[in-house]
Amino acid sequence: MTSLIGYYSLIFGLCISFLIIFLSIKNFRNLKKFDDKIVSLVFLQFFLVVISFLGLILSFLNSDFSNETVFNHSHTTIPLFYKISGSWGNHEGSLLLWLFVLTLFIFLFILKSKKQPKQYRILTLLFQQIIIIGFFIFLIKTSNPFNYIFPVPKEGLGLNPILQDPALAIHPPILYLGYVGSSIIFSSTLAAMSLNYISKSWAQHIKKWILVSWIFLTLGILLGSIWAYYELGWGGFWFWDPVENVSLMPWLALTTLLHCILVLEKKLFLTSWVVILSISTFTLSMCGTFLVRSGILNSVHTFANDPQRGLFILIFLFILIFLSFFIFLFFHKKENKNINSFFWLSKETSILVNNWFMMYFLSVVLIGTTYPIFLEVISSEKISVGPPFFNKLIIPFLVPFLFVMAIGPKLKWIKSDIENKLHLILFLIISLLLSVFIIKNLDVNFLLNTVLVTAAFYLFFITLRDFFINKFKNLSQNLAHFSFSLLILSILFNNIFTTEIITNLKINETFKSEKFKINFEGIEQKNEKNFQAIIGKFTIENSNGIIDIMKPELRIYNQPNIVTSEADIKTNILTDKFMTMNLVQNQEYFNIRYQIKPFMIWIWFSVLLIGFSGLISLVKKRNEN
Repeated sequence: MTSLIGYYSLIFGLCISFLIIFLSIKNFRNLKKFDDKIVSLVFLQFFLVVISFLGLILSFLNSDFSNETVFNHSHTTIPLFYKISGSWGNHEGSLLLWLFVLTLFIFLFILKSKKQPKQYRILTLLFQQIIIIGFFIFLIKTSNPFNYIFPVPKEGLGLNPILQDPALAIHPPILYLGYVGSSIIFSSTLAAMSLNYISKSWAQHIKKWILVSWIFLTLGILLGSIWAYYELGWGGFWFWDPVENVSLMPWLALTTLLHCILVLEKKLFLTSWVVILSISTFTLSMCGTFLVRSGILNSVHTFANDPQRGLFILIFLFILIFLSFFIFLFFHKKENKNINSFFWLSKETSILVNNWFMMYFLSVVLIGTTYPIFLEVISSEKISVGPPFFNKLIIPFLVPFLFVMAIGPKLKWIKSDIENKLHLILFLIISLLLSVFIIKNLDVNFLLNTVLVTAAFYLFFITLRDFFINKFKNLSQNLAHFSFSLLILSILFNNIFTTEIITNLKINETFKSEKFKINFEGIEQKNEKNFQAIIGKFTIENSNGIIDIMKPELRIYNQPNIVTSEADIKTNILTDKFMTMNLVQNQEYFNIRYQIKPFMIWIWFSVLLIGFSGLISLVKKRNEN
């Protein structure tokens, strides 16, 4: 019954979309006042999608295996929490979540934009409805979450074990709020271009939507990274996995857009940048959806392997791109060259320079992610692009990027001189000396690491000083830049000081090295509702005689029958001690991986602070309004 209600709610929601478009066009032409009927219909559409989504959740909760989606992704032994999260931990459910966020954002936009021009509100609604209709059709035609199975199976196939995790349960909704939130920026920009409404007032209005999307996308990426760290046993914070990359690209575009909108808000500069980045952000989000759901990318994150579904998204994506560039070419007004001439030393110039750096980083990620795909299509040759490629192309440009980040906020709009040059020089000297002191005795590339650490320390000290000097002035900006410097420093020290041991051990065997002695004490078994755990017990003794006990796990899930490795991680304020174990096929050995990874918690904390800086800016703007 719930599946039937959910399905017909989608059908009625699609019909409401066409009715909204009809009334919106009528209202755009004839009436001066925004028609309240449209607001009611937008709410009704959102309500119907909520009903549909709740219908899918209830089907999972009730283990309704007459529903094909529930049958494929649930089981009676799965804990209650994962039955709920399983409703969006699959292709069909995740797209329904997409639709939920799309309708939520346009509903909130209509409510929160009452002070904006009527025609602008209507056009934004129309463009958003085009996207919503596309996803309605996609769901109903190719990805119906309410398909019926007869005869009804007694049990389901179960949920992928790696998705049975609290972090990943909340990761998709938060990430989608960032991903899909960019749709309202896209629709709003097309509307503003069509009406020649791109102005300082529009920038002030759209900035809060950019911030909301950026905050959720930042937190979503953070949760996904934490989950991959402890659940997949990768032992790191980022591995340039293709699906990691497709979430990073819209974040880079959105971050660049956020800086451009500041310039547009202050000086009415960079309008073309704002337009292109608004279009690009949503386009990259859609590209990520296509790549993940087409089966093109090979990753643990992928939801589907169905070329038909991928083809639909690809065609729909091309339609949206064509529409946006048509409006850009025929409606976008070029900036006045006289007012858009920058002095070489100014705040807007520094933002523009860093925009180019950000676009370069985005291009590297885009090429590294898509090149293997095109190569396979052209030559049938399969390759993988990993960390060495990205590190070689990104790291050299990271240094000037950090220096511009440090100096840029010190500059004034239009034309400026660098003030307080003495402290800038002093901090550079301190940063250099500190970096040399840290790096000189380490077995790493001295020149490269010294320059990188110097640049990161420089940004760190500059922003730290601003906290004491300016206090709450430009708090969100200072906190974001300070947190970014802390992130870069944590990453650098994590890479430089990480210690890793990989070995094969039998029970009661001991591995010895100069730094550690690892003794495999034995194993114990534990039975849970939906899996059996094999828990290893290891004692690790370092050169100082300090002993740690580590207990990594192997989990054998009953439905589906999959073995996963669960890391044991001991965290303190400076280091993580990380251990995984895996069975060596057809052997009585266990493969043991033990790592000491400094500053891991500071990596997560710094990203959290970056997201919090966006929240401060959002709250501040709301209070000002």
